[in-house]
Amino acid sequence: MSKAWALPLPDEGAPPVEEDTGVPSPERAHPVGQPCAEGGTGPGHHYGTGWIWGDAEGAIPADAPLHLLMLAASRVMTAYYVASLAQAGVQVSPAGLGVLRILLAGDGLKSSDVAARGWSSPGTLTSVVNTLVREGYVERRSDAGDRRVVRLYLTDQGRRACEDYYALAGPAWRDAFDFVSEPDEPVVRKFFTDMIEQFSELTRKERTR
Repeated sequence: MSKAWALPLPDEGAPPVEEDTGVPSPERAHPVGQPCAEGGTGPGHHYGTGWIWGDAEGAIPADAPLHLLMLAASRVMTAYYVASLAQAGVQVSPAGLGVLRILLAGDGLKSSDVAARGWSSPGTLTSVVNTLVREGYVERRSDAGDRRVVRLYLTDQGRRACEDYYALAGPAWRDAFDFVSEPDEPVVRKFFTDMIEQFSELTRKERTR
């Protein structure tokens, strides 16, 4: 699997997974015991419970819907990603590192290609790249065959930032998944692979509407 797939790319300057996900905030929680959209009335259908929003004392209900479990897992993994970036001492934003990792896997891409591979909007991508260019991690070059086309390339500084992150944070990420037992790993691996393919296709369909 390409390194560019390692984690989703949050928008620069924005906290992880803060867009409208359709999950009610705690103050708009669905009352316990009342029917909800899923048709259940148990504690797993009480969307405002603290576990969704990072309450360490909030118990995860056994019947929690898969999409809520994934949203909570994505949120806490992204927070860990940000923390690992700071711990590694890499002076690049999470979104910026995401762009560097995409270019490390395929240097010389057009901005539109980088945005598509990172599931980012063109506007957000332009803002992130402007910062990376200004700070010396990326450079823009005109295409040799068509001067109207601009491609993005890693600088030596950008390549070092990626290498530093992999060297310092890689072992921590491997250790983070040590809770997955060897017999369970094929099942977990298939789930992640299927999920990547499913949501990649859904994203492509949304963008072509």
